[in-house]
Amino acid sequence: MTPEQLSAALFALVAPRASAAGVDLAPEDVTVERPRSREHGDWATNVAMKLAKPLGTNPRALAAEIAPELEAVEGIEAVEIAGPGFINVRLEAGAAGSIAKAIVEAGDAFGRGDALAGHHVNLEFVSANPTGPLHIGHTRWAALGDSIARILRAAGAEVTSEYYINDAGSQMDVFGRSVLAAAKGEPTPEGGYPGAYVQELAARVLERVPSLLDLPDDEAVVIARDLAYEIQLGEIRASLDAFHVHFDVWFSERTLHTPDPATGRTAIDDAEARLRAQGHVYEADEAVWVRTTDFGDDKDRVLTRGNGVVTYFAADAAYYLSKKDRGFAEKTYLLGADHHGYVGRLKALAAAAGDDPDDLTVLIGQLVNLNGAKLSKRAGNIIELDDLLHWLGADALRYWLARYPADSPLSLDGEKLRSRTNDNPVFYVQYAHARTASVARNAADAGVTREVFAPELLTHPTETALIGALQEYPRVVAYAAELREPHRVARYLEDLAGHYHRWYDACRVLPFGDEPISDVHRTRLWLNDAVGQVIRNGLDLIGVSAPDRM
Repeated sequence: MTPEQLSAALFALVAPRASAAGVDLAPEDVTVERPRSREHGDWATNVAMKLAKPLGTNPRALAAEIAPELEAVEGIEAVEIAGPGFINVRLEAGAAGSIAKAIVEAGDAFGRGDALAGHHVNLEFVSANPTGPLHIGHTRWAALGDSIARILRAAGAEVTSEYYINDAGSQMDVFGRSVLAAAKGEPTPEGGYPGAYVQELAARVLERVPSLLDLPDDEAVVIARDLAYEIQLGEIRASLDAFHVHFDVWFSERTLHTPDPATGRTAIDDAEARLRAQGHVYEADEAVWVRTTDFGDDKDRVLTRGNGVVTYFAADAAYYLSKKDRGFAEKTYLLGADHHGYVGRLKALAAAAGDDPDDLTVLIGQLVNLNGAKLSKRAGNIIELDDLLHWLGADALRYWLARYPADSPLSLDGEKLRSRTNDNPVFYVQYAHARTASVARNAADAGVTREVFAPELLTHPTETALIGALQEYPRVVAYAAELREPHRVARYLEDLAGHYHRWYDACRVLPFGDEPISDVHRTRLWLNDAVGQVIRNGLDLIGVSAPDRM
């Protein structure tokens, strides 16, 4: 019996009472949770405490009515009332253990659900300027963003992951001048981009356009800028591919500034017109403004300066409306620690566009540092993603970055990430998976098969705890998706691995010596394989591999 099945059985008992009293009750209002101590049972519910007042009774009295009816449900061994009206439920061993077979038969689909079905989410993350390599900060946003996308999809949402390429504005011209200066062997221009990677880009640009240095500077800088941008963006894509991070859409900011050949208007022009039609645009001090303070922003925002130059906010507005026009009711931005000010302005922008600001989520990721990491030889002042991948590997990086909340500053120990000990959580979890695979191989060699499944035989205390942990996985995924918190999946896997290792030490899948193969061995093989399946499913949600051997 799964928690969902128990909740459904409980709902069936209390719904008639609620209906008779004119109380609206939905299935999601009746839930069960783990009691703090397993001595109190497998599951507990506070439904009697929630319904007592609207039903005109007291919680313990209502719990006393429900308890015998619940105890009569097939698969329930005992029901007890605790405290002011909690109902504790203990399942029969067979009912609890049936989850193992359900997991194996569901395979990769186990844990996936429809909690967020009907949600269409645009998830934007990383969005680094294409003027240099990805660094350790981008690495954290990449790991978190991709994991959030995977978990949302597992909960039934339709997700489009999107990279906003900041390829417009003055920084691109500075980038072009820096590359051209490197090609000429000249010093980096003031405020320009230094680093050996710029020298490398210049060399590759010269390979493609050998006549670059013979061209007028105004022409040469455009060529240097555009070719170096193309090369650098290709390197960013390759770095993210190696990190197992893939985007559905790469959106170029330049397209927002490019006039439509038919109308001569840009997306930014149209955004201003649409916000003006909503009544939120005004002119002051020779500039064009949006009255975002009407929607809680700390100040109004400029769209076009007095000199006619559009602002970054104008591009943000056009980009937001592009997402809206592409059918994304829900928009999630994962931004860096220096973007706290964007929360208010983006929500105000959503309101000005006629949307519900609550449909826009801004997650601010905090800074990360890694002890032992070396600054990039190419970039000089940053720690590059490519160097981190070479040093630590994608699995260690993705797991460690996913196991902490986005809003917590993070300091990691590089040597711990590299260690192959139980102190390293990714090793601990992956080793548990490898151990399940090893047990399955050895069982096959010994002739232990899954031809019999007798869950009532799974009565050892470590089996009870392991089965309880397996039952939790679908709810962990749904909750992690709702909150956009991948660390909940990682921490769950560590807990599950701990239960599995303790079970492995206490219970044998293979017969000992000349002991004949029994149904308990066969049933334990189901449990072993169920654990392996859940670990695989969970690791996949955070983009980490599940090796069969270590």
